[in-house]
Amino acid sequence: MNDIDPGAASTASGVPAEERQWAMFAHLSALAGGLLTSAVGGWGFFLGPLVIWLMKKETMPFVADQAKEALNFNITVSAAMLVLLVLGVVTLGLGFLIAMPLMLIIGIAALVFIIIAAMKANDGVAYRYPFTIRLVK
Repeated sequence: MNDIDPGAASTASGVPAEERQWAMFAHLSALAGGLLTSAVGGWGFFLGPLVIWLMKKETMPFVADQAKEALNFNITVSAAMLVLLVLGVVTLGLGFLIAMPLMLIIGIAALVFIIIAAMKANDGVAYRYPFTIRLVK
């Protein structure tokens, strides 16, 4: 008979299942935040990771690390999109010839990186996003 608590089960990484699940949610919550705020431009990408980081930073170190990483990445992506939007507006629309394809590429890359990060976090592996400005330390 096995008396191990399934909530405390961990992988070879030693990260408990509950922490792995919360870390995965921290990454995926960025997508949910973007979808929920899509009516107002979709600028809510960083809200989910921020909430999870604030809730779990004292009790779950792996979750805190991954939520902070997701938060920094989504702030970076949002800043890049804002710069491209300003470029398009300041140039009276001509900049959108460059900005729109770049926004599409950045959006697809962000989606791919977020999915990869969620899968890694679920495996108990700390993921580091590329091209991220780490503002929250």
